[in-house]
Amino acid sequence: MNLLEKEQWINEKAISFEQATAEDIITQAIEAFPNITFACSFGAEDVVLVDMVQRISPSTDIFYLDTDFHFQETYDTRDRIEAKYGMEFVRVSPLITPEEQTLQYGDSLWSVDPNQCCGIRKVEPLTRILSQYDAWITGIRRDQAPTRANSKKVEYDSKFGLVKFNPIADWTSEDVWQYIRSNDIIYNPLHDRNFPSIGCNYCTREVLPGEDPRAGRWAGNEKTECGLHK
Repeated sequence: MNLLEKEQWINEKAISFEQATAEDIITQAIEAFPNITFACSFGAEDVVLVDMVQRISPSTDIFYLDTDFHFQETYDTRDRIEAKYGMEFVRVSPLITPEEQTLQYGDSLWSVDPNQCCGIRKVEPLTRILSQYDAWITGIRRDQAPTRANSKKVEYDSKFGLVKFNPIADWTSEDVWQYIRSNDIIYNPLHDRNFPSIGCNYCTREVLPGEDPRAGRWAGNEKTECGLHK
């Protein structure tokens, strides 16, 4: 498809997808854009989508951004999922190691300038991997944050220049956990320890009673997004 055809397709599907199941959206996404990938962070939403993608199209690439700063529980969750489905995630790494980052930018860049740290360890690697594809699938939901409230189930991602599918954009947290319980899905055990949103170990803490579900991300900063989603 050229850009005009993509825009027409997106506009048509954005309406019909509101009534479609997540599985149907994924199926149509892969049929329309065979060169598609799914970005997995190993959070609750993403392990649900791993299960769906594996059932619908096991050959579709699923990648993760290895910032080198993930919790051990996150790496363990990755390993358990790979063993269950007999698949292997595509590992995408930053261009510099943590040691090189320290030499160039000083100690604890995540505390001094979290935006720059995310830029180095998340945004640049994501930009690099997405340049190889025509479309991508994400696990963002509208009720996760005000910045995601207007997300459509399919949209043109102008930031990265490809089509973006958000199959569970209208799901609630309870919808996600109902799917996990009903289908015996492997999930990150940090969710059982008051970590509803899990990022890097230096920038994520448990959420206290009454706090926003994303309050544990970059606590003490105005930052609420890592820059992967506009």
